[in-house]
Amino acid sequence: MGRTTYKTAPKGGLYTRLSVDDGITDRESNSITSQKQMLMQYAQYHGIEVVETYVDDGWSGTNFERPDFKRMIEDIESGKINTVITKDLSRLGRDYLQTGYYTEVYFPGKKVRYIAISDGIDTATGYNEMAPFKNLFNDTLS
Repeated sequence: MGRTTYKTAPKGGLYTRLSVDDGITDRESNSITSQKQMLMQYAQYHGIEVVETYVDDGWSGTNFERPDFKRMIEDIESGKINTVITKDLSRLGRDYLQTGYYTEVYFPGKKVRYIAISDGIDTATGYNEMAPFKNLFNDTLS
């Protein structure tokens, strides 16, 4: 993940995911609620306009056929968002190759800023040397 220069104002998409719900069927899981709060606070503090929130509650990170992940990609393609914020890299995905594709190829190719708060990853500030190792570690946990 090299440093990318962004010429437009950040239009953020907050992406949350949890692979196993916490037993609540009539509302979103506590973890998703917590992730949303963290991401919103981060975006507000850093002056990132939040355009959309994406929630894949109960979806594995090893599968990229998640409904809201796909909707987020459509919004990137249409130009609706140009910044993706997750709690950490594992929320984006747990498959080493696929997650690496999005962080190393797809997002930079689309000039999309990617931020993983807990992992200290922000493509606007430069390369995070630990990102590939965190990505590989997340893959082994799946």
